[in-house]
Amino acid sequence: MHPTSLPSGTRSLLITLTLVGLNLPAPAHDWPQWRGPDRDGRSRETNLLRKWPAEGPPLAWKVRNTGEGFSSLSIANGIIYTLGDLRDGCHVIALKEADGSPAWKTRTGESGGHRGYPGPRSTPTVDDGQIFALDQHSNLVCLNTGNGEKVWSVNLQDDFGGKMMSGWRWSESPLVDGESVICTPGGSKGTVLALSRKTGKKLWQTSEWTDPAGYSSVIIATIHGVRQYVQLTGQSVAGIDPKSGKVLWRADRPGKTAVITTPVIRENIVWVTSAYGVGCNAFRIDRKDGEWSTEEIYASRKFSNHHGGVIELKGHVFGSSGGNFACMDIKSGELSYRERSVGKGSTVYADGHFYLRSENGPMSLIEISTEKLKEVSSFEQPGRSEKKAWPHPVIANGKLYLRDQDLLLCYDISAK
Repeated sequence: MHPTSLPSGTRSLLITLTLVGLNLPAPAHDWPQWRGPDRDGRSRETNLLRKWPAEGPPLAWKVRNTGEGFSSLSIANGIIYTLGDLRDGCHVIALKEADGSPAWKTRTGESGGHRGYPGPRSTPTVDDGQIFALDQHSNLVCLNTGNGEKVWSVNLQDDFGGKMMSGWRWSESPLVDGESVICTPGGSKGTVLALSRKTGKKLWQTSEWTDPAGYSSVIIATIHGVRQYVQLTGQSVAGIDPKSGKVLWRADRPGKTAVITTPVIRENIVWVTSAYGVGCNAFRIDRKDGEWSTEEIYASRKFSNHHGGVIELKGHVFGSSGGNFACMDIKSGELSYRERSVGKGSTVYADGHFYLRSENGPMSLIEISTEKLKEVSSFEQPGRSEKKAWPHPVIANGKLYLRDQDLLLCYDISAK
């Protein structure tokens, strides 16, 4: 008997039993840009290991072909993308997700940069068959994903008057929004810039906002029902209209030396943090009769993130604060806890846990809690270089990726 000739209730039961019998895997979740699909450090992965062996989760593969530098990874459609310094310059490097073997590489410019910390540190953005990457010398390139062929390139310093707040060179990861590519050259011609993704031609630049660029990356937020870009510099934080580049609101927020961490948005609260003795600030953004206003809710030194990123969950922010792991109520600024884990590092979130990577190498698995630190597991990264382990960890398609200069480690963290 054909299934369609069965009564509807029987057909439904048959379909349910069939799906159960197939034991279908969890859907694939790529990591196509800086800090994941939504730029918030949160992976959509589920069914992951709740605990690790002492030596860490199973190592799926490792390679030494990513070049030198501190860039993290993007993963889309079976390919891993990163930036790295090779002998003949800085390159966008594409690797196969299955085993880390080379797919292609494309030179963006010269290698080097800051003498103490040479190499790129931006993460490429992958969208609809194209890659957008910014190297340490402010070369912004658009490439085809298939073969790495260059579509266009610009230089933020030479072409748009770009200026950094300090000397560690350009580190921002470009944002792709529809037909626009958003980045932050900084300087007198305008802090934030929108380019056509097809041609690389300027669409707008924020001539009314001219702070030098920090090291943070633009995010998309909706505040009071208005979709906008939010960016943080060494002098202020602001919201920008995506179509015109008009600054909707701006709040003074002086930083020191290097302002790096991506802002966090919770309803109409914009929360920012930086190191070098500054700490964190929360601003309430209001809108009445079409007019925007800002009010600082608090300034605190209780939470100070250098460049490892913070995660917003359940009205709290979580992440590295100095050498500790901390949790703060975003509305009140009250510190829930600040306790020692593996040390200062970078944080991502997946499936009820935080993954904290110490800049000295160790990895920690932390259960989400707003009451106390609940460290579940930790392990030492093998093959450590002499450089700081600054590339943020990436979680995609059941795998945990750790980059350490030219070494890339892929761990299987899916629950069997």
